[in-house]
Amino acid sequence: MEIAVYTLLGLTSVIGLGVILWRAWVLRWSEVAPPAIAAALAECRTPADVATLREACQNNPSSLGRLLLSAANHLDWPKAENISSLETAARREIVRLERGLVVLEIIVGIAPLLGLVGTIIGMMAVFSGIGEAELSNASHLAQGISVILKTTLIGLLIAIPALIFWGYYSKKVEVFAVEMEAMCDEFIRRQYAEKGPDKK
Repeated sequence: MEIAVYTLLGLTSVIGLGVILWRAWVLRWSEVAPPAIAAALAECRTPADVATLREACQNNPSSLGRLLLSAANHLDWPKAENISSLETAARREIVRLERGLVVLEIIVGIAPLLGLVGTIIGMMAVFSGIGEAELSNASHLAQGISVILKTTLIGLLIAIPALIFWGYYSKKVEVFAVEMEAMCDEFIRRQYAEKGPDKK
C-alpha cells in the first residue's frame, strides 16, 4: 500500500514539473505578443495600415494576434459591437493562457493528502507491530515513525513549488490580459477616430 502512495506521489511530482515547464515556455511575452505584431501595431495609425497589421497577425499566431484580427475584421461594425465581440474573444484567450494551471491547483491540494495517507498507513503498520521484538525498543519505534513521516514531507515538497508557480502564473496571465487589453483598446481608438464620429 505504501508503494502505491509513493508511486502516486512520484507521478504527481512528474505531472507538476511537466506543467510548470510547459507553462514557463508558453507564458512568455514574446509568445503572447510577438515583436512583429507589436511593431505593426505601433505603425498602424490609419485604416490603410490595417492590412499590414492583419498580415503580421496571421504570420505570427498568438493571443494578441487573434484579438487584433478579431477587432480588425469587425471594423465595419459599430464601435460598441466590436468592443463587445473583442471582450468575448479576450475571455477565450484568457482561458487558453490559463490552460494547465488547474492541474497545479489540484496538485497543491492532493499532494499533502497523499503524503498524509502514506503516513497513516505506515503508522498503522508500525503500531500493529509494537508487541513484536524488533519494535519493543523505543529507538526502533522512533526510527520507524521517522521513516513513515517521509511521505508527508514528500507531499509538502511537491505541493509548495506547485503553489508558488500556480500563483506566479496566475498573476502573469492577469498582467498579460491587462497589457493586451491596453493594446487592443489603443488600436480600436485609433481606427474609430479615423472614421469620424458619424461612423461610430
